[in-house]
Amino acid sequence: MKYAICNETFEGWDHAKVCARVAELGYTGLEMAPFTLAPRITNVSSARRTELRGQAEAAGVKIIGLHWLLAKTDGFHLTSPDAATRKRTGEYLAELSHAAADLGGDILVLGSPVQRNLADGMTREQGEAFAIDTLKHCLPTLERDRVYLCLEPLTPAETNFMTSAAEGVALARKLAHPFVKLHLDVKAMSAETSPTPDVIRANREFFHHFHANDPNKRGPGFGATDFKPIFQAIKDVSYTGWVSVEVFDYSPDPDTIARESIRYMRECDTK
Repeated sequence: MKYAICNETFEGWDHAKVCARVAELGYTGLEMAPFTLAPRITNVSSARRTELRGQAEAAGVKIIGLHWLLAKTDGFHLTSPDAATRKRTGEYLAELSHAAADLGGDILVLGSPVQRNLADGMTREQGEAFAIDTLKHCLPTLERDRVYLCLEPLTPAETNFMTSAAEGVALARKLAHPFVKLHLDVKAMSAETSPTPDVIRANREFFHHFHANDPNKRGPGFGATDFKPIFQAIKDVSYTGWVSVEVFDYSPDPDTIARESIRYMRECDTK
């Protein structure tokens, strides 16, 4: 397994310190939230991107890409009925692709539930058509940068659009682009009708990135979820990507979250 962790877990920490500590704990990847860098990714200069990448590499860590792509931004929406908003959103995703590549990564995780919700009265079919139009504005850039846009299904409690792996795959199939894939998240998969290992196996064709967490919003091993069958499913589908820790409850503290999450995952990986 290749273990990564999301940088917003270490709120307030200097980037170089985050890289050094996660490397010390055994992580070799760092996934970054754009809002931890600047209000918009376009505010992060080329020189700063080079500096961030260099600090990670000096610690022996690879910045694998970006997630929370549209969080804490205004003016962007995946399923907007307004063509100008869709174009602006797609073009911003292209800017995020450039940034991911500059930082040394090749992954964009498209979660951002608020910025994809269907408006009142909008059907899922209408929303899907709008989402496809939005994403078409960034597809050429993804291919040039060789960055994968990973669609992230979330639970119905978080959003009303793309709430299952099957819906994510359906959207990826309609886009029919080699750099559009599927992201799977343990917390999100807990809302599926099938067990998490079965969801992983059923979606192996598009499965490209993975978040390790618990439905209680904490890290792997901090809740009731048994990761041994989940990791076995990952092996069964010959997944070679990153296993990235993403939490939403930052208690008790970043260091404990990072240390105990990787300890538990390594324990499960040996079974």
